[in-house]
Amino acid sequence: METYIVRVNGEEFEVEIERADGSAAPAAPAKAAAAPAPKKAPAKSGGGKGKGEPVVCGTAGKVFKIVAQEGQEVKSGDTVIVLEAMKMEIPVVSPKDGTVSKIVVSEGDATTSGQTVAYVE
Repeated sequence: METYIVRVNGEEFEVEIERADGSAAPAAPAKAAAAPAPKKAPAKSGGGKGKGEPVVCGTAGKVFKIVAQEGQEVKSGDTVIVLEAMKMEIPVVSPKDGTVSKIVVSEGDATTSGQTVAYVE
């Protein structure tokens, strides 16, 4: 049985691997110093700065539909944009009551988790 440390998105996991044929494992090379975990990137902007509170994606996906328009009144929890991810439609909602001041993505754009897609004043 061999033990490895696997780093995924900066988080380390210890993994044990056993050979199916039962043969001895080759000698492991000298262990190099582990690189420090990468720092988490700040939330990404969608492509323009707006006024007010950002409307942020909770997951990566593709902009399927823009539901609200700039200047439209919205309430907290109202859908502003719909993402498509893994053949599912995922609403991105307003964080507060207000007016959509800016939409910073277009239909068909790819998004990342934490990306700002609109602003609500």
